[in-house]
Amino acid sequence: MLTQYSIVGILFLGAMAFGAFTIILSRFLQSHRPYPAKLETYECGMETQGTAWVQFKTSYFLYALVFLIFDIETIFLYPFAVKFQSLGLFAIIEMFIFFIILIIGFWYAWKEGALEWQ
Repeated sequence: MLTQYSIVGILFLGAMAFGAFTIILSRFLQSHRPYPAKLETYECGMETQGTAWVQFKTSYFLYALVFLIFDIETIFLYPFAVKFQSLGLFAIIEMFIFFIILIIGFWYAWKEGALEWQ
């Protein structure tokens, strides 16, 4: 059992060493003399006009975040649907509790106005 953990440890150390090596190598290979044109902000090949500060409604972000959360939570329903015939009463109660938590989260998001477009 210790050898299994040591393999994972070696892979982890290898991944960390590879990341550190690539960061250090990129520091040595980068250009050290940036010129003014290279330091300009690039936006579709055109010079920026005005300020770059653009305000947007956070409701778009909240709507996307709520969608993402519920989308990921539905992934947890697939194993339940696949093994539904062989599961006992305990699993059905657990899934019922999961649905209650989903409904409460959806109700809270609706109550807070995260799903409204204004």
